[in-house]
Amino acid sequence: MSAENEILVVPKIGQGHLFPCIELCKYLLRRDFRITVLADSDISSSVPSALQQSPLFALVDVSPQPQETPADPPAGFPRQHQQMARGIESFLAGRDPARARPVCAVIDHIMYKTEEVFSKLGIPTVTFITSGACWAAVQHAAYVVRPDDMKPEEVRALPGLPNEMVLSYSDLKQRRHWMPSNRGGRGGGRGPGGSGLQMGPPLPGQPAPWVEEVKSSVALLINTCDDLERPFLDYVANLTGRPVWGIGPLLPDEYWRSAASLLQERGIRPKRESNYSDDEIIGWLDRQPRNSVMYISFGSEVGPSAEEYPELAKALEESSRPFIWVIQKKSGRPGPPGGGPAQMESSYFPHGLDSRVGERGLVIHGWAPQLLILSHPSTGGFVSHCGWNSTVEAIVRGVPILAWPIRGDQYYNAKLVVNHLKIGALVCDEYPAEMVQKDDVLKGIERVLTDEGIRRRSVGLGERFERGFPESSVTPMHHELAFELRAVNKEVPAPVSLISAVCNMSFSWVLNDPLLQSFVE
Repeated sequence: MSAENEILVVPKIGQGHLFPCIELCKYLLRRDFRITVLADSDISSSVPSALQQSPLFALVDVSPQPQETPADPPAGFPRQHQQMARGIESFLAGRDPARARPVCAVIDHIMYKTEEVFSKLGIPTVTFITSGACWAAVQHAAYVVRPDDMKPEEVRALPGLPNEMVLSYSDLKQRRHWMPSNRGGRGGGRGPGGSGLQMGPPLPGQPAPWVEEVKSSVALLINTCDDLERPFLDYVANLTGRPVWGIGPLLPDEYWRSAASLLQERGIRPKRESNYSDDEIIGWLDRQPRNSVMYISFGSEVGPSAEEYPELAKALEESSRPFIWVIQKKSGRPGPPGGGPAQMESSYFPHGLDSRVGERGLVIHGWAPQLLILSHPSTGGFVSHCGWNSTVEAIVRGVPILAWPIRGDQYYNAKLVVNHLKIGALVCDEYPAEMVQKDDVLKGIERVLTDEGIRRRSVGLGERFERGFPESSVTPMHHELAFELRAVNKEVPAPVSLISAVCNMSFSWVLNDPLLQSFVE
């Protein structure tokens, strides 16, 4: 293996960003690229051991030593990014000068400030957006229409996007209850005078940061595919003037296996803290009617407000539908779920709900095998925060979604699900302007479980993924990117393109890969 085919990868730490990045690294390794991941902390526990054992894979912690910590960073340059940029620069400076220059650096768009280091060294950068294209497109289009003067009941078309993707007055009322404190401006954005750093994702009408973040990149990779987001990929490409490729959804290998094989083998994920075993959960699902179970999970980082959790609990108790509710530690408190014993003491938990509903419901405290649950034929709907990973996991399995977004891109993912794909419903008609009430949840559950159009479209979309990784994500675009890389870094001799690796992840290739043959039926 030649060192000329090395690709540097800069991930953002965090489950929603790191997991797709790991999958991208695995695909690139299978095409004989040498991958060097540059992280600002020890992420080895999140990287599969098989990946770490590959001779073509290196994981480098570039976080600075305490004595190397710089003074206050320049305005607009967050300390984390400054420290990581210094660490990357130090690492690259210490390499053998005779070593071939990397083909490119793939950078999570959140870590865009590190691009300056690679630019100094003549290494072209490719931006990797780990969420979908709808988020990026709608966020910018909402800024273009300047919605600050919108009135109640008003809707505005978003130019360049499908007709159903409109901005409503209630869309402007995104909340920030998940943040530990009000950090200025409209719900945590910039202050009224525009002073201060951006804290949290921008609200509708504020500039889309990603537009600036990708300006120095030669291309964009987005964790999506044509079947889900072709109009939005086109919007991003037209706006940026860069090659834009959907290379996803980047899910672990087991997601491309049949539901039957997964349920038969189980045990596909490491055991984590939970009050129910996988066998107990699947055994309970086996006893429920087909398409009857509502699965409720808000992921590991966000959740509804402290006032909304009891409304959800009352709805589940009054409903006649069987359900599985996964509730995380620290639920109902500001900030992400999880935390120490002191935080857990004041977190929300529906004490007594399990005894009141009896066999009709499972209340799981901690971790649950989401893929197994979504793959089971008894699961009929998913109450979700619409994080991108959870959204595509449900889509791949053909499960309708009751969208309850909490922050950032989740609001735009919910619009994709409800308005464009039409495979789900919003938890409340006026959400997020209005607090979610018990009756909203009851109505939403019934609609998702009984609406024949929603179910038909959900199942039909899921069937497109039954043969595995989507063909639209393996379109041979490598000639264009190879040209971009040669133009930016002429000292790299005829680089094999990054996209050629990703685009060779076709279903026929999967069938010919002995490591994956057991995963495909």
